[in-house]
Amino acid sequence: MFLLVGLVVLLFAPSPWNLVGFLVALALFGGEVAYWTRMMRRRRVQAGAEALVGRRGSVVEPFARTGQVRLEGESEIWSARTLDGATVDGSVTVVGVDGIVLVVEPGRDR
Repeated sequence: MFLLVGLVVLLFAPSPWNLVGFLVALALFGGEVAYWTRMMRRRRVQAGAEALVGRRGSVVEPFARTGQVRLEGESEIWSARTLDGATVDGSVTVVGVDGIVLVVEPGRDR
């Protein structure tokens, strides 16, 4: 954003001030780039199984120990395991992953 402001100042401000304004905007742009680079490097990328823990879903097939669930925002159906059992269209929360099987608990709120 600061780079755009600097270009506008460079084109439309009177002679000595256009260069001063552009250099100030360029310095602010450099600070903005450094800030966003630092913020993005702090953020941890979640990928794989650990990204599924804590997500909510609905039961596709009723089960006592093992069955199938669909997580919110996904079209895939996952195999799931629970100790408490679950009913069709019941709400479940993923609490762990064991290989390709989700470990879920029914109806737990965030």
